[in-house]
Amino acid sequence: MTQLAHPRRLIPLLACMQAFTPLSIDLYLPALPTIATDLTASEASVQLTVSSYLTGLFIGMLFFGPLSDKYGRRQLLLGGIALYILACLGCALAESVGSLFYWRFTQAIGGAAASILGRAIVRDIFPLREAAGVLSLMHLITMIAALTAPILGSLVLLAGSWRWLFFGLIAFATLLLCLCAWKIPETHHGDSRDSTITAVFRAYASIAIEPRALGYILCMSLCFAGMFAYIAVSPFVFIDFFGLSPSRYAMIFAANISGVILLTTANARLVGRLGPQQMLYAVAALLGAASITLALSAALDINRFWIIVIGLFGFVSCTGTLGANCTASLMNLFPDNAGAAAGLAVATQFGLGALMSTVASRLYDGGPFAMTLTVSLCGFGSVAALYLTTRRKAPGKVQL
Repeated sequence: MTQLAHPRRLIPLLACMQAFTPLSIDLYLPALPTIATDLTASEASVQLTVSSYLTGLFIGMLFFGPLSDKYGRRQLLLGGIALYILACLGCALAESVGSLFYWRFTQAIGGAAASILGRAIVRDIFPLREAAGVLSLMHLITMIAALTAPILGSLVLLAGSWRWLFFGLIAFATLLLCLCAWKIPETHHGDSRDSTITAVFRAYASIAIEPRALGYILCMSLCFAGMFAYIAVSPFVFIDFFGLSPSRYAMIFAANISGVILLTTANARLVGRLGPQQMLYAVAALLGAASITLALSAALDINRFWIIVIGLFGFVSCTGTLGANCTASLMNLFPDNAGAAAGLAVATQFGLGALMSTVASRLYDGGPFAMTLTVSLCGFGSVAALYLTTRRKAPGKVQL
């Protein structure tokens, strides 16, 4: 663990690094129907720009995590943010849905650096229980950004083009690039810096076959995947099927993020006393109840607005707490390969997110069935995966 004089002063900046993903996705969710009209594209093809972003995150995180274990965090972080800025410009100037799909993918590759390396830096400078609390606080600040993003996006649409959204992201990323270059030191000086590239990437296999590690990865990833199945389809379900305006849809989305904030705040206060594992058990109970509610809605073909809204509120509220505690626990199992561990976990999150959002988009038939079914199945899988975390302890270091 790297010793810094005032590590907690970096928390707001590290939290902003985590905001790349929610801002990049949530800000333009209210614009999806408008983008489809403007680019003369189908709803399904525009929904897939969400999946393309998630796929880019999946690939980027698989590389940035282990590469940072070998080469350090700082230079990769700065390079990734610079790539993100370039791709935002490409998105803003896109003239077809195919071009937007490509630039969203590239944008995610760059954004992956901020997302994964921010988590790895936390593990570099904080011990386990404090790291779990810090990750919760980071997620809280991130969720505030996610809470306001759809509302800001809907306001931008009232004032002008959806392209302005990406110019706003350029301004945000440029400011963050300058702050990271100024404030973030190199925090990793581990043994993996002496390993070969092939050996560093082999760490993935050693992490993935360890039962407890696999349990943490699947628990957080399946819950996250369910949330992104909801994100990909919900604008069309709530705006087209239920008849909400973009601003009212943004309010529903904001209510879900408020649930994440409440649960994440509670986790930050309680995890130091109860520990990450006990918090995971408590939140899994809520996730299971929400998944049952959504599954019954799908199975019985109940398209009641408030039943679906309540089920989604309970489900989405769990994502931040599960992610913070699973990530902290996983990186504690492999302290010398925290970058690879976090990279594999978060890449799996976004890989499954891309898969399940694509499944929900392909199954979408104009109603809420595909969304509620996909989200509930992800919830059941997440709860089941928690069982693996009770298995034998993992080694503290991957043998390279």
